[in-house]
Amino acid sequence: AEYMGVNGQTLHKMDIRSEIAQISAIADQKRKVEAYKELVNRLYASHAVPQLQALAEHLLDDTQVPLVISRQVFQHFAVEMEKLSNNELKELATFTLRALARHVVSFEEEDAIIREHLSEVYVAKQEYTEAARTLAGIQLESSMRVLTPTQKAEKYVKIAQLFLMDDDSTNAETFINRASMIIHEVKDENLQLLYKGNYARILDSKRKFLEAALRYYELSQQKNIAQEDLLQLLSCAVTCAILAAAGPQRSRILGTLYKDERTAQLDNYEILKKMFMDRLLRRPEVQKFSQQLQRHHQASLEDGYTVLERAVIEHNLLAASKIYNNITFVELGALLEIPPQKAERSAARMISEKRMKGSIDQIQGIIDFESGVEALTTWDNQISDLCLSLNGVLDRVVAKHPEFAALL
Repeated sequence: AEYMGVNGQTLHKMDIRSEIAQISAIADQKRKVEAYKELVNRLYASHAVPQLQALAEHLLDDTQVPLVISRQVFQHFAVEMEKLSNNELKELATFTLRALARHVVSFEEEDAIIREHLSEVYVAKQEYTEAARTLAGIQLESSMRVLTPTQKAEKYVKIAQLFLMDDDSTNAETFINRASMIIHEVKDENLQLLYKGNYARILDSKRKFLEAALRYYELSQQKNIAQEDLLQLLSCAVTCAILAAAGPQRSRILGTLYKDERTAQLDNYEILKKMFMDRLLRRPEVQKFSQQLQRHHQASLEDGYTVLERAVIEHNLLAASKIYNNITFVELGALLEIPPQKAERSAARMISEKRMKGSIDQIQGIIDFESGVEALTTWDNQISDLCLSLNGVLDRVVAKHPEFAALL
């Protein structure tokens, strides 16, 4: 609670009042501003947080300091705050922001500077939600402080990113949606990529895996991103495609990813390959893949299964439909390594959502897979059509050139 006074002597908190009174008595406006700034510098150099708090209260009292002076001094006060240690800055910034609350319309720029400083302190302490909330308090849509679309989008994306670092996809989505309204006006490519990356992460966190896979894959094809980051984005795309609900749309994105030569370098390539080829997945390989997943990928769903477990069950159901014409629920449960009743419910859900073709006979306890029969019939018909067409061509060749008949 001590700092160095104007003549170098050590002063206590009570002495700051007398020095403020001396500066207030200066008649010349320019000299008064300079004297205030000099006091600010000495207080920061001495890390005199209590005295700085007293000075902040004084500067914000418009009955003692005219606004034309307090604005100039308070901006200097806000900028110089970064010279304090993290704990000192947190104490002073928190106090000052509370004092500013009643005057923020007159000090929006200074409020923003202090919030930026305080947010960095929270990030250093890994308190990402507090950092995000601190930045969210900045007035970005004020008529008093005009910002460009790029400046606004940068803040919205940063806030969303901080919320995501604490797995808060709900609040992150709020701010990424605000950025979405103006991102088309942003020319900064790096900011565009940061926005797209955070948007993909939000989709991922909200378990919209199919959309997230498409977004990650789009980003993995960008040219101005480091190769290591591109492979990480591609790996995220593969993971989301694997976790997506089984069906035609997922099959298409699995095909796109499988045909990308880069996926062969990924740890999750083998499970991608088996899913693309409609092969049954077994427990050991699923457990190995689960070790690569993030916390929200391991969340339990309403049916008691995790996101991964449901994805594997649905995939294996779809794979079974390509192998069997029909199967009992007891056999299907054994195949999927789940109880027969849950196998029936999973199949019923996929059929009702039109992600798998089939019908259920509950009396007999059997499911008929229409897709398997239809696929074989279509294949047979296509071969038959090809053979008939080929025979027609050969008949026309022999009719025109009889000498070739012996060769055919």
